[in-house]
Amino acid sequence: MGRIILAFRSFFNILFHGSLSDDVILTLGLTKPAPKPAEPAADHIDGAVEILAILQRDARLVDFLMEDISAYDDEQVGSAVRSLHDQAKASLVRYVRLTPVIDAVEGTQASVANIPAADKPSLVKFIGNVPAQPPKGGTLRHKGWRAEKVELPKPKHGAAVIAPAEIEIE
Repeated sequence: MGRIILAFRSFFNILFHGSLSDDVILTLGLTKPAPKPAEPAADHIDGAVEILAILQRDARLVDFLMEDISAYDDEQVGSAVRSLHDQAKASLVRYVRLTPVIDAVEGTQASVANIPAADKPSLVKFIGNVPAQPPKGGTLRHKGWRAEKVELPKPKHGAAVIAPAEIEIE
């Protein structure tokens, strides 16, 4: 008699719910497939904060950008920018491998023939007098950049901290 009841329960579980209930599965000695582990979502905010933290640590970029430089003359700003440029570039090159989207000389004719149609909207932006149908090429105004490889270290300070406050003890 128990098998008939189990058969009816199984039938109605599948009919109304699309699957067997947990107790029917247990009674039948079946195992549920283990749920797939969730893919860890790429946390873009942590990556952005970490790259800012690196540029702040190595080049004081955030300090420079947040400072009001209107009181300084062009020579003072220019000398500060040269050092900042070198330090920021070295940090960026250390952690991110950048490659041009189109490796050609700016100002020359460039073709988008080698870029798959699905990638064109994200890799190429047409500017100027653009026809309804995207063209096959034009004059390259900016070669674009893409991150080919990113190897950021683990954050040291915690969520959203670009640089901790510094207090000197005398």
